[in-house]
Amino acid sequence: MKFIIAIIQPQELPAIKEALVRSEIYKFTVTNALGQGMEYPIHEVYRGIAHDMKLLKKVRLEIAVNDEFVSKVVDVISGVAKAAEDGGRGKIFILPIEECIRIRTGERGPDAIG
Repeated sequence: MKFIIAIIQPQELPAIKEALVRSEIYKFTVTNALGQGMEYPIHEVYRGIAHDMKLLKKVRLEIAVNDEFVSKVVDVISGVAKAAEDGGRGKIFILPIEECIRIRTGERGPDAIG
């Protein structure tokens, strides 16, 4: 079992979500994040006050999968993200899952991930 965390550009989320669902990956979590990669800070004016935005908007996508789905998920996310020509496409992290427990049924391990 693996826990996949992808930090992606917000505008890529709809296409990645659609591609995941087409690949029969239905269970994932999405949260907003702020981060700094290789991008230059954005100069912004808010209520008449100018400032540099050093932390830019990102999306954090989290997916827990059984081992046989890891490469499929990575291929889907990177395939959509690579389609854009500009830099800063994001990162994918793959972490081991020690245990997974489905709260409703008490199932454990790969069966609990679904």
